[in-house]
Amino acid sequence: MRVGLTYDLRSDYLQAGLTELETAEFDRDDTIDYLEKSLRPLSGDVVRIGNARDLIRHLAAGETWDLVFNIAEGLAGVSREAQVPAILEVYGIAYTFSDPLVSALTLDKALTKAVVREAGIPTPKFAVIRENKEIDSLALQYPLFAKPVAEGTGKGVTLKSRVEDRNALERICQQLLEEFKQPVLVEEFLPGREFTVGLLGTGEEARAIGTLEIILLKDAEQGVYSFHNKEFCERLVEYRLMHAADDPAVREAERIALAAWRHLNCRDGGRVDIRCDAKGQPNFLEVNPLAGLHPEHSDLPMLATKIGMPYDELIREIVESATRRKYSEPTSLAQKLSQRLRGK
Repeated sequence: MRVGLTYDLRSDYLQAGLTELETAEFDRDDTIDYLEKSLRPLSGDVVRIGNARDLIRHLAAGETWDLVFNIAEGLAGVSREAQVPAILEVYGIAYTFSDPLVSALTLDKALTKAVVREAGIPTPKFAVIRENKEIDSLALQYPLFAKPVAEGTGKGVTLKSRVEDRNALERICQQLLEEFKQPVLVEEFLPGREFTVGLLGTGEEARAIGTLEIILLKDAEQGVYSFHNKEFCERLVEYRLMHAADDPAVREAERIALAAWRHLNCRDGGRVDIRCDAKGQPNFLEVNPLAGLHPEHSDLPMLATKIGMPYDELIREIVESATRRKYSEPTSLAQKLSQRLRGK
């Protein structure tokens, strides 16, 4: 099996002049090294493709692969995570993780919350602010929490994100609107415990593999899982493995996470972030269907390690999930066309 590897490399964009914050979601060089090492025993032939533009160049040169392991975040727009999956679907090439529709939907935190709310999954009340005058009609109870609607890795989340009054809300919304050039998600702040739930598989085969509780250490920015805390998580955050059998809140968090994962049609592997309200009821915050895969810095591999699942096994399960879909789904028109062009 010939496997391609698509990704956005942080060092490439830093070299091009982007800032540390602008490149925060992109992958480290050693993440790609770890992935290639884990993929090689599964395929024998691993090709480093690169980002969406690199993918287009490879395809234009006539290259193809049996499967693409896609972790490309994309560079521009609120649908950026859908770019590589969409290109691969045009060519009928199978790939890991979610399809373009799900990738675009889940990057928009407000749209995702609306979808899971309609399914009866608990999530904090929220609104979307596109300009500050919309705060006049806000029907939410303080304290509130504000963050960019379509960013990851905690970008835009600081100690100022939690606000107690209208003046503070106006200030943070104006700052985020100017800095990130996108709407601001404002939701009622939940003061309880925070979890991230790891998931593997697709549809009815999907399962929660475990839960980490996010515990901020004494030197961390308190009360918020901020960009700063995530960037320096090794010394600021404890990721404590929790057991559903021993903790009703964790059990409910895993139930909610799995329900959201299946309802949103996420695939192969990822995470769902959960936070509890004042009564201890877990609520859906957001889903990450394209989770980071650095073995020591990313939440999903750290969780896998804590439950005794080696990194190589985590990658194998993701590949096997994608491979099962490849052979179980009907052949698309794009796949038929690609096969005929290759003379198969």
